[in-house]
Amino acid sequence: LLTPTTSLSLLTSITTTNTAHHRPYTISIVGVNGVGKSTSLSKLAFFLLQNDLRILIAACDTFRSGAVEQLRVHARNLQELSTRQRLGGIELYEKGYGKDAAHIAKDAVAHAAQRGFDVVLIDTAGRRHNDARLMSSLEKFAQLARPDKILMVGEALVGTDSVAQARAFDGAFGPKRGIDGFIISKCDTVGEMVGVLVSMVHATGVPVVFLGVGQMYGDLRTVNVGSVVGLLMS
Repeated sequence: LLTPTTSLSLLTSITTTNTAHHRPYTISIVGVNGVGKSTSLSKLAFFLLQNDLRILIAACDTFRSGAVEQLRVHARNLQELSTRQRLGGIELYEKGYGKDAAHIAKDAVAHAAQRGFDVVLIDTAGRRHNDARLMSSLEKFAQLARPDKILMVGEALVGTDSVAQARAFDGAFGPKRGIDGFIISKCDTVGEMVGVLVSMVHATGVPVVFLGVGQMYGDLRTVNVGSVVGLLMS
């Protein structure tokens, strides 16, 4: 169940898109409020920087106070790390608050294409999965930004509500477009309680791509299926 049926190699997909289609690879990060979307996005950015890629972060949470400033801090920290290690590069694309997030995302992708970025990471506003008004805007977002991957951040602590969240987000992007993978955050806080991974994959058929296992930028791991099964059976 946890073993993906398709390749999860982001690096291969990014390279193919950059070289064959001559455009940046776009990843949107979505999820409910407070699960760690911005932190997970920053960890993903660090992983990509380690592979010498040029990254544009698009600040498309134009609702939550402090969201843009939070990304600004992450971008500055990551830029310092990339300069010190002489790897890749990273910038933040922001247009402030109160504006249409879908159009900002579209403009960010166009900006990245013009400036030769390899990857665009799009942050989005957190939203409750049972709020029909907020969830309905995700279809427009997908149509304008046209992300190559949509990754949903789920929280290891959330329990049984994880299935309802996963199903709601998977069905929110319009016909024939769902989420492509999960990032499960805060896995370092649950110990052997890894059942949420199985529940979310079973409910949607969408694979887990990364696990967040701490507070540092390097605390992002791929899923070791054998270890997860071992914990479940222990």
